[in-house]
Amino acid sequence: MAVPGGARRQPLLLLLLAGLVHSASAEFTVKDGNGTICIMANFSAHFLANYNTKSGFKNATFDLPSHAKVLNSSFCGKENASDSSLVIAFGKGHTLTLTFTRNATRYSVHRMSFVYNLSDTDFFHNASTNGTEVKTEASPTDIMADINKKYRCVSSNEIHMSNVTVTFHDTTIQAYLSNNTFSKEETRCEQDGHSPTVPPTPPHPSPTLAPEIPSVQKYNVSDANGTCLLANMGLQLNITYEKKDNTTVTGVFNINPNKTHFSGSCTAQLVTLELWSPNTMLLAFQFGKNASSSRFFLQGIQLNMTLPEAKTPTFKATNRSLRALQASMGNSYRCNAEERIQVTKAFSVNIFQVWVQAFQVEGGKFGSVEECQLDENNMLIPIAVGGALAGLVLIVLIAYLIGRKRSHAGYQTI
Repeated sequence: MAVPGGARRQPLLLLLLAGLVHSASAEFTVKDGNGTICIMANFSAHFLANYNTKSGFKNATFDLPSHAKVLNSSFCGKENASDSSLVIAFGKGHTLTLTFTRNATRYSVHRMSFVYNLSDTDFFHNASTNGTEVKTEASPTDIMADINKKYRCVSSNEIHMSNVTVTFHDTTIQAYLSNNTFSKEETRCEQDGHSPTVPPTPPHPSPTLAPEIPSVQKYNVSDANGTCLLANMGLQLNITYEKKDNTTVTGVFNINPNKTHFSGSCTAQLVTLELWSPNTMLLAFQFGKNASSSRFFLQGIQLNMTLPEAKTPTFKATNRSLRALQASMGNSYRCNAEERIQVTKAFSVNIFQVWVQAFQVEGGKFGSVEECQLDENNMLIPIAVGGALAGLVLIVLIAYLIGRKRSHAGYQTI
């Protein structure tokens, strides 16, 4: 992702343009050894990839060509039950892989990866790491459907990876087929559920009791160059959604460290921490930096989550224009007070006892602490109260002395 500021507007503009000018759709199939089709897919895709050049980071934008091919490394799940995979190749060594999994009622793309070759000068001009391949992936995605139904999404659907965004358009996908063709029944994506011409009605959530404060967990992200992120924090999600009975509620979910796995990635301009749990949840935090002010900050949060009681079970929210948890490079940010970060209208994150440092982490330890404004305000309250009490005592004392002096003004010494 580009650096915030003027340069950041470029990828957003490109994504908007990508939504207006779609690439041609292409159809892909995967067959087993008997020639039976197990995966069918028809979609167009647009790629936005961030890469390094000698003059700094740039963005490459390109479409999936209609002549892209399915590789032999694609495979069907054993007896249509285990994982299956669709591997699509195009250009000079670029591959997009969709890996499917299933349970008794649903199937989904539980992992998507993209490998791209920086030596392809048609897409990557003046890449400083020319000749190398880069792999990036997202796990899980919100592409899912009921068994024996096709997944259908006319709207644009963005899948965000650590340094690549893939935008799908006019998508039809089905895995674990039963009759060699798309089913007539379909599961529509969440994006198609909202009309672009009618503004959504602001929800009126029913009050809910918040669970207890979440446990604080330690996280770290490292690569071959060392640690790029240290974080201690307790996390709580607030999600407003519509239930199947058409009532709107706000669910509050604590992140349980004992049931959550984490990983991440380090680049020169972006540090990513990804958390995922068994209930098909991906929670990603992306930290950027401002070269001119030498500061790092939380610039993006992404959530993919399944809400079984919701009218639309798949909940997805993304915001990549945040400016939270800021500190100088080499220092750490700490806040004992609870902080709420509003990601979208329907989703916010409560962060408890956060202590975080991104990019320059010397020796794998936190640097000098920069306290949050909330903690400083909490310290100002007792100081202000103490000052007010001291002032009150002084006023009373002065009033007493003046009154005492006036009480003797009418008498003279004999």
